[in-house]
Amino acid sequence: MTQPFHIDIQQGVAELVIDRPPVNALDNAGWLALADAIDALGQNDNVRVIVIRAEGRGFCAGVDIKELDAHPELIVSVNAGNYVTFRAIHRNPKPVIAALHGFVLGGGIGIAGAADVLFASECATFGVPEVDRGAMGGGAHLQRLFPVQKVRAMYFSGEPISAAEAYRLGAIEKVVPREQLRDTALDFARRVAAKSAAMIQLAKESLNGVEDGNLEDKYRWEQGFTLQAYLSADSAETRRAFVEKREAQFASQ
Repeated sequence: MTQPFHIDIQQGVAELVIDRPPVNALDNAGWLALADAIDALGQNDNVRVIVIRAEGRGFCAGVDIKELDAHPELIVSVNAGNYVTFRAIHRNPKPVIAALHGFVLGGGIGIAGAADVLFASECATFGVPEVDRGAMGGGAHLQRLFPVQKVRAMYFSGEPISAAEAYRLGAIEKVVPREQLRDTALDFARRVAAKSAAMIQLAKESLNGVEDGNLEDKYRWEQGFTLQAYLSADSAETRRAFVEKREAQFASQ
């Protein structure tokens, strides 16, 4: 099976590149493989810092809605794949830097929200269209990026925000032109990789420990509502409408 990503390790920096055209939406197997790869990098003595970026039109559009429309029974496994991927990033002993461009949606938000430092291109947008896809999830990681009321406005409306707005709200370290994004993230990663690996790992563990609440527990809570959503007719209709490229029609309307 072809993996939806590839990895290169140079000078203590692991560069993991998501590459699953057309929109880097990962299927069930892809999410599980991504989690395993990130965990393995965290245990690799040749790796001091991990950079996650993507090729193509955008960073990551989340889960493969077409797969879930055809096989809704996969929702539990897809949920598990998302959970272990975000946990692998957040709880990784090595710092994880995400370089974001184009659309950052759904599971892409989870990756960004779990990461330690974010860089974005000027074209990047951030959104959680979960309500319009018949699912829940993403709020815990979005709330790690943006203030509570901003998260709710984004979640209820499904409307994205720009990289400039994300920077204004404090989530992004730097916004750069698209052609400078990779080099900007790698330059920062190399500076971190040049420091004491033991000190950096202690710093990450200590910073995780002083966060308000447990990110994984919060996301697990959300995932219970995703499963509940998938039991409803409205949830199925949103996925069918997405696949058929039409407006959803709900019985309650």
